[in-house]
Amino acid sequence: MDKVSPAQAAATLEEFWSQRTIGEANGNLFKVAKGIGSTNWHAHDDQDETFLILRGHLTIQLRSGNIELDQGDLFVIPRGVEHCPKADDEVHFMLVGPQVTSNAAGGKPEWSYSAQTPADNVD
Repeated sequence: MDKVSPAQAAATLEEFWSQRTIGEANGNLFKVAKGIGSTNWHAHDDQDETFLILRGHLTIQLRSGNIELDQGDLFVIPRGVEHCPKADDEVHFMLVGPQVTSNAAGGKPEWSYSAQTPADNVD
């Protein structure tokens, strides 16, 4: 058993909108990620998605309106609810859920692979 600092683990990530598992308990994965720009609109039909903000500000865009999250805030998106996380500046967060969802179906934008930023893809 080792102690883990979610904030330190998130700070070491290179890719935006990619998740790294830092722990597991009771069938749930504890994952850290960082974001900038936005993901694609998506929904998870098989799991709720729990966000805990470690650093910065994250807007969870929902079809019914935006949810603004700051450091220390927690928000649960129920399964099946379409959403689009967005960050104007770099944000670090922890996710809790039974699976890793940082893939195209989980909203991961194409530009975010290989440590790129949205600015790297301006035409």
